[in-house]
Amino acid sequence: MNGEETDMDSVFKRLYTDYQQDVFQFLIYLVKNRDIAEDLMQEVFIRVMKSYEGFQGKSSEKTWLFSIAKNVAIDHFRKQSTIKKRIMSSFDWSKKEQAADSLLPSEIAELNESMRELYACLDQCTTDQRMVVIMRYIQELSIAETAQILGWTEGKVKTTQHRAIKSLRDKMSKREGEEGSERFKVE
Repeated sequence: MNGEETDMDSVFKRLYTDYQQDVFQFLIYLVKNRDIAEDLMQEVFIRVMKSYEGFQGKSSEKTWLFSIAKNVAIDHFRKQSTIKKRIMSSFDWSKKEQAADSLLPSEIAELNESMRELYACLDQCTTDQRMVVIMRYIQELSIAETAQILGWTEGKVKTTQHRAIKSLRDKMSKREGEEGSERFKVE
């Protein structure tokens, strides 16, 4: 039994070392809060420890980890939704201040204006579109990996990606148009 425990410990350490940063980035892009992302990442790796023996290798470990992370994030959003409905919570999904509050000042300074606008527009996309954009362009996963993580067909990933890009372009153009008209407004 002792040998099995050390084998599992080494597997867990390897998985954590290899993927914790990618999983954390994925979660922080979804929940927009560093503390919550850290908590969710812990939950992901707790689930990994509990279920690794059942991992059958039908997908890569990375894809399997991202599937768990996606499910943990969805569970978090469901829990938040339930709490919101029950308490009439003060958390307002229409406000975007939380995203700025969760970043360190140095991180905000590093984001150039167009990236901040892109992330603001990404927040206005559907959850599916956000997940696809994060997985494909930020996490640099393939269409096949993204489809496997989400439990979708590759066609659905491609369609969602196409719609997300179109939506982001429209939102960015609209923002640029609004800013341009504000700049040239005569008082």
